[in-house]
Amino acid sequence: MHPWAFRARFRRAAFGWKGTKLAIERIHEALAEIRAVARHDPATAAEGAVLFLEKLSPALNQIDSSSGALGNATYSAVEELVPIIGSAPVDAAVRKKWLDRLFDAIQDDDPPYIEHLGDHWGDLCATPELASVWADQLLPTQRRVLRERERGTYAFFSGTTLCYSALFKADRHDELLELLALDPRPIWQYMVWGARALAARGQVDEAIAYVRERAGSTTSLETIARFAEDALLKAGRRAEAFDQYALLANHANSHLSTFRALAKKYPELASDKLLGHLIASTPGEPGKWFATAKTLKLFDRATQLAWASPCDPKTLTRAARDHLGKQPEFAMQAALAALHWMSMGHGYELTGLDAHEAHQLAIEAARTAQQIDQAQAIVEQVLAADRPMSAWMRRSLGIALPPPATARH
Repeated sequence: MHPWAFRARFRRAAFGWKGTKLAIERIHEALAEIRAVARHDPATAAEGAVLFLEKLSPALNQIDSSSGALGNATYSAVEELVPIIGSAPVDAAVRKKWLDRLFDAIQDDDPPYIEHLGDHWGDLCATPELASVWADQLLPTQRRVLRERERGTYAFFSGTTLCYSALFKADRHDELLELLALDPRPIWQYMVWGARALAARGQVDEAIAYVRERAGSTTSLETIARFAEDALLKAGRRAEAFDQYALLANHANSHLSTFRALAKKYPELASDKLLGHLIASTPGEPGKWFATAKTLKLFDRATQLAWASPCDPKTLTRAARDHLGKQPEFAMQAALAALHWMSMGHGYELTGLDAHEAHQLAIEAARTAQQIDQAQAIVEQVLAADRPMSAWMRRSLGIALPPPATARH
């Protein structure tokens, strides 16, 4: 038996109520340990992965998991360990014992840290033959639960996703679709198996229609888009995938992250063309893509975006500061745009120091770019009296108001 270091660290109730940080560190250590063994002994690594998944929920069951960080860590752990177990070079008898142990772990999974292991049950079975055996084992209970649900009685079976995953792996697609047809209100985690079965048959359009028609109000449009995009990509229909679903399916926490996700998935699209698609997807708000264009070193496009619609003045000032030496003309435009949007009342928690820094950077960059007259002219426009914040900006910059024009008689 391999002397796994994580064994002692993941005893039952090993972590207290505030043990999230320590538990996540221990999870990362355990994964690193299993990963290291997998390089030279994949069968032993898979045995360790099974042991770790067995011990995970009992060890964590006393922790306050309300922040979600621990759930993310355990989800990632399952995603990493499934391929190690599924691809391990072991005979059917060993794999059967592993699956029996993991099935018991899923039944005792409280809190549910490894519940989505069932989504990968077919992969853990490794062969259609073993998956079919598991499907036959799970089907009687699954059918009984569905009959109860048809009668309007609440019924739940923790092996539902295991059953559907096993049927899918065993290529028993008709049975899978028939079972799902019995469920009056299938949740996404169940329903998607029917769509996968259709897609596996080459019925991609029918698969997309299947999820669009059956998805309930709790299923987000992003979730549907991710399935549809993936199905089209696997079918080689890349242009359709991008045009119809990619922007919604790959929406991330920041505009730059969205761009990077799409660039990785669609390398055939040039950066400027992809950025153009993204800008068009946010009509009236092109300025939101300024930081992305700047990061891609598309400085002319970034300059256009900086002036096209409101940009965060602090973001513009930071870009000017970062590019003062190597891209002075761009730095000048970014700093002037920062002053412009400040004068129009945009930006959060701005102080006189923000206005002063943007003005100083604009003048310094203009001198380097030999465009001082142009910059001064724009500054005067920015400080015009008809702008909402021009008086505040003049005070911040120490620039007096121009004298009133003398009336002619």
